[in-house]
Amino acid sequence: MRSTSLIAPSILSADFCRLGEEVDSVLAAGADMIHFDVMDNHYVPNLTVGPQICRAVTSRISAPVDVHLMTEPAESLVPAFAEAGAAWITFHFEASRHPDRTLQLIRSLGVKAGIALNPATPLGCLEHIMDRLDMILIMSVNPGFGGQQFIPEALNKLTRVRRMIDEGGYPIRLEVDGGVKIQNIGAIAAAGADTFVAGSAIFSAPSYGEVISAMRSELEKSVGCPEN
Repeated sequence: MRSTSLIAPSILSADFCRLGEEVDSVLAAGADMIHFDVMDNHYVPNLTVGPQICRAVTSRISAPVDVHLMTEPAESLVPAFAEAGAAWITFHFEASRHPDRTLQLIRSLGVKAGIALNPATPLGCLEHIMDRLDMILIMSVNPGFGGQQFIPEALNKLTRVRRMIDEGGYPIRLEVDGGVKIQNIGAIAAAGADTFVAGSAIFSAPSYGEVISAMRSELEKSVGCPEN
């Protein structure tokens, strides 16, 4: 049975002058976890935040923080984010010379491990690491900036990865990041996702609660609300 749907606001779109308040607000509005985008101006053409900010967030909240490393080499930052309190650490397959070893490192530090796949990353890269994964993140935009439009081909990719997870009986969450909004979250869920990263769709709205509530309504109509 598919895992419970989780909504993970991306603080990339938050007001960084009021980051603590923004995190509190989206969690009070019904979010399940916080998505923490880390960019290095090397693997992607943008520069964001590091372990110190992650530690400030995790020390403030009890909800899990989902760290998405858009950095190269990915493994060099894993220990610092694990120490900073990340519940999940996901990195891009191309950003590690030894993805299997990096997944083992993450898990050895008591953190759940994930692989992120860019729009052009082939699914064959998952074949020999499925048993090491707690999360697969399908990028529905090219990584580096918030506010981009959802790439429709991601729906087909989600469907194929969902089949791989279910046929193998793996307890892997299937996350999607990029262009997720009220209008498409139902179709994304129907394609197989169970974890939904949304940035500008939430943080640009006057009421975070109204957006998150509307997203949950669309999820219920699409796949229901299964239990873990």
